[in-house]
Amino acid sequence: MAGGATLSQLPVEAVAPTPAVKIRIGSCRIGLEDAKEAGLDGVEIGVGNAAEKLHVADPAVRQQYKEQMAKTGLTISSFMMGLLNSNPLAVDPRAPAWLEQSIDAAKDLGAGVILVAFFGKGDLLRDGQVKQADVDVAIQRLKDAAPRAKDAGVILAIENTLSGRQNAEMLERIGHPSVRVYYDVGNSTGKGYDVPAEIRFLKERIACIHFKDRDRYLGEGLIQFEPIAAAIKAIGYQGWIVMETANPSGNAMADAKRNAAFIRRLFGLG
Repeated sequence: MAGGATLSQLPVEAVAPTPAVKIRIGSCRIGLEDAKEAGLDGVEIGVGNAAEKLHVADPAVRQQYKEQMAKTGLTISSFMMGLLNSNPLAVDPRAPAWLEQSIDAAKDLGAGVILVAFFGKGDLLRDGQVKQADVDVAIQRLKDAAPRAKDAGVILAIENTLSGRQNAEMLERIGHPSVRVYYDVGNSTGKGYDVPAEIRFLKERIACIHFKDRDRYLGEGLIQFEPIAAAIKAIGYQGWIVMETANPSGNAMADAKRNAAFIRRLFGLG
């Protein structure tokens, strides 16, 4: 995988703005009942800690989620495989089974996206250099799981510290439409990437988007969200924006409501 090139050196096709913005707002910080109170559309849930059988693979656990969804009228937007940060996809021998369990559970709950995480021990960069051996294994394991994801109607969305260009190279090697990118504007800003340019470059490769800005409310921190929103609109993105936001007030539900209101204003949503 090539490294070091800036995204500005890459050709970016002109994309005509789309007039219709169909975005749903979720959170990975609160549960369904609080999300209902905050006026959200759904939540992102974790699959559980490392074990032979994941928490979300338990039918009884999924039944509880189904009952909560029926009660609140909300949906589960996505799963997050945070356990892969401590038990990397490229290293842990149980990881392929975890992918399969998560895919099957996501299908059962109607969650369309699974966040496949590459942070902590699973980071694909070391001292700014790509960990090529880990990338190779991760690509093969994602490629192996992709047909199962397609059959389930689920997207495996990789989230990592790589650039948009490097993520695109991974996707090209995987070569399957059921593996895409989970784009986190906070992580990418922190790495010094040109977020609007990356969004325009990745386009349909983006399956889901995380919004956050360190310990601040959205719109009150370092990230300039207006150019990001313009890029999201320009590529015709229609999907979830999941808030991975902080809770400055200490009230997670109230802060989610405040941040969701910012997103609605940003995109002109009613």
